Amino acid sequence: MNPILKRTLTGLAVGAVVICAALFAPESVIWFAVSVLTALAGMEFSALYDSKAKMAQAHDFALLVRFAGYLLGWAVVSCLVVLAFMPSRYGDATCGPFRLGNVMLLYVIAIVKFSDVGGFAFGLTSAKMMKGGNHKMCPTISPNKSWEGLFGSIFASCLVSCSFMGATGFGVVKSLACGVTAALVGTAGDLVESKFKRWVGVKDSSTMKITNGMGGFLDMIDSLLFAPAVLYFLMGLDF
Repeated sequence: MNPILKRTLTGLAVGAVVICAALFAPESVIWFAVSVLTALAGMEFSALYDSKAKMAQAHDFALLVRFAGYLLGWAVVSCLVVLAFMPSRYGDATCGPFRLGNVMLLYVIAIVKFSDVGGFAFGLTSAKMMKGGNHKMCPTISPNKSWEGLFGSIFASCLVSCSFMGATGFGVVKSLACGVTAALVGTAGDLVESKFKRWVGVKDSSTMKITNGMGGFLDMIDSLLFAPAVLYFLMGLDF
């Protein structure tokens, strides 16, 4: 199967599962799913790190990268734990036929992941339309990241955030603040994971047969490395 088609179909399937899980799954099921995903992402990271660390010549450099690896590992665990804890934050409140906590969980995932979609779309379009291509953000870390793409990420995230206003109860200012934050912090998480992959020397993080050809677990959650914890704090503020 064509790799792009495979990634697209996989993304749609995973997206459908995430939406159903976020809206309908009880908290215990969400915690279980998050625990499994955390374990798989941890195993993937360990395999990638070990494969590279064995070839590291400079001891100090290896220690530095190990520290960065612990930071990445902490980010993975913390983001997933925050996502799992989101439903319980809102107690038994409801939003239509759904528990408010589940809706807010979907909200956080949606504004972060749609920022990815907006960034990809705007970046790809600007590269074709602008003479000389778009303006690269961090070419040595992520060659495809551009400032035009970042604008697209912010635009898409803010648009989706405002579309949830009826459910979240946030005003325009807070919805836009969450949208901008999701795009910026999501991009930061993506760059951290990209930097790690550049050091390891791989294009995607896949280390298991079940993810070959469609990206690894770290690739799936890279933009969610730091965003959930930051948004969790921001959403609790009154403004």
